[in-house]
Amino acid sequence: MSDIAAQISSKISQLSQEFDIITNNMANVSTVGFKRRLNDFSKIMADKLNPQDPAGAQDYPVTYDFTQGSLNEAGRKLDFALCGKGFFAIETPDGPLYTRNGVFRLDRDGKLVDSQGRFVSGQSGPISIPPNIGISQINVSQDGSISGNGVPVGKLKLADFGNDQNKLVAVGANCFRMTANVKPTEPKETTIRQGALEGSNVQIVEELVDMMMVSRLYESNMKFIGVQKDSSQSLMNVAMA
Repeated sequence: MSDIAAQISSKISQLSQEFDIITNNMANVSTVGFKRRLNDFSKIMADKLNPQDPAGAQDYPVTYDFTQGSLNEAGRKLDFALCGKGFFAIETPDGPLYTRNGVFRLDRDGKLVDSQGRFVSGQSGPISIPPNIGISQINVSQDGSISGNGVPVGKLKLADFGNDQNKLVAVGANCFRMTANVKPTEPKETTIRQGALEGSNVQIVEELVDMMMVSRLYESNMKFIGVQKDSSQSLMNVAMA
């Protein structure tokens, strides 16, 4: 395979990856706390006039858009939305995970858990609600302090990664894991709204525009490969004549 063909093949592979990212974003337009993935490869490539430009074949990192999604009033006592930067912390046997999805519930032992039954971290470990306190009696203040019928029972543990947010690794179920040398701090200005949920920050119109650009670039590169093959075949026919 010629260098040009290899470069075009690499571009096509990266465009396919970006198409998958866009479709995944669109599929999560209604997922609570979802953060859209970004890949600027197609935008950089669209600015290049020469389809043979080798610079278009380099790798561009996939990052996340951590901007705030819209807040929607859910009405459940155990639904929480973060207003500002940061994440809820979830305890697992393999270490903490971090999420913006604040859909929580109580397990049969009165522990606050996420949708998969994993403990939601409090400042002093898992948060436990005494059996004599009903869900309707649970209140959460803006700083994450939880009380039941006026009695303090714990405080939600929040984590902020500042400029290191994009060093987090997605592990599925709308959760992230820390990488080496990344340490969380407590958010300074973030507040919690009880009874609300943060919506996905995916904008369908923007994703559709990106999808059209990727499709157009994909098609033009496939046509270029077709022209190269036809030219090579023609040269072979002349050589063999």
